[in-house]
Amino acid sequence: MTKAKGLEVSLAVAEAVKQANVDVIAAYPITPQTHIVEELSVYVANGELDAEYVPVESEHTAMSASVGSSAAGARTYTATSAQGLALMHEILFIASGLRLPIVMTVANRALSAPISIWNDHGDIMAERDIGWVQIFAENGQEAYDLSIAAFKIAEDHRVLLPVCVNIDGFILTHMIEPVLFIDQKKIDAFLPPFNPALTLDPKKPVTMGPVGVPEVYAESRKQCEQALINSREIVAEVFDQWGKTFDRNYKLIEKNGPDEAKSLFITMGSMGETTMTAVQELTDSGESVGQVRIRLWRPFPKKEFLNAIAGAEELIIIDRALSPGSHNGPVAQEVKALLYDEPVKPRVHNVIAGLGGRDVTVKDFKKMYAMSRKNELDPNYTIWGVRSDA
Repeated sequence: MTKAKGLEVSLAVAEAVKQANVDVIAAYPITPQTHIVEELSVYVANGELDAEYVPVESEHTAMSASVGSSAAGARTYTATSAQGLALMHEILFIASGLRLPIVMTVANRALSAPISIWNDHGDIMAERDIGWVQIFAENGQEAYDLSIAAFKIAEDHRVLLPVCVNIDGFILTHMIEPVLFIDQKKIDAFLPPFNPALTLDPKKPVTMGPVGVPEVYAESRKQCEQALINSREIVAEVFDQWGKTFDRNYKLIEKNGPDEAKSLFITMGSMGETTMTAVQELTDSGESVGQVRIRLWRPFPKKEFLNAIAGAEELIIIDRALSPGSHNGPVAQEVKALLYDEPVKPRVHNVIAGLGGRDVTVKDFKKMYAMSRKNELDPNYTIWGVRSDA
């Protein structure tokens, strides 16, 4: 490995994609994702990366081109954000339904209206059910590492599903952080060339994605669902292999703070690092508080999550997206559903914070904890920082 190098996280992701030796990049610019595909265009133009760079006319076309290139047997990458992800919507289901191992970076950004270019998780939460493996990075190093690991997960013949790596827009994409890069030979040993299970080939014609009449549609969808559920073990296996190979360890669910903590913050994405500081300060002052960080969002790692929260009396679930009309944010919905059949349940508080890029500080997390202990948070959810008369 080389020494840590300080650079913008978007450029670190582009470096990871280059080192993964992709064959096709389908690119359309949208803030705050644009720097990734801009840097990749430089790599292709100057000959550092031998790949087809396809500058498409929309995000819908970017995912359509990705489907075609992956089906033809090319290691394929794209990236998007917010309205761009929404414009891809119908093709995202096709990518997973055809079992195509595309890797995509989503620079998470709020959806309009009103127009916002800043971060929250509203874009990916609107795409929870697309059948993709979905992973969240907390910092630049993770964004780099997980972007490479994503190709190994997606292309495993036990998976053969597209993988989405989520990085918070601006908070990560435009932040300069120290990133430790891996030697190309070591990456090549970890990530062998793409070996597609089935390809479109004029010499051996096949049909992909034909009409699914009622007699076969349900079975087809069940197979995709089972493949996604089964991918949990392969994600864990790849993370374990990454740790043994590169000495940086990742888990599907990660916990910090005292094992016996009675109150647990539940976080996902870059906000988790701010929460860590609050948890440490609260612990130092004698409070029984910890944190559980969700790295794998789909398929949701039920067993690992329940193990992580075992013994807790209270959960403070941080959502960075609204789920209008549901009375809870998306992560809180997931957790409450998991707890339904559990004989002993912790109290659950749901705080929706950081919408549209609003800052959430260490002080804010400490205040959330204090309010939860006094049972002063709304029984459904609290939108943090919004005036009560708004």
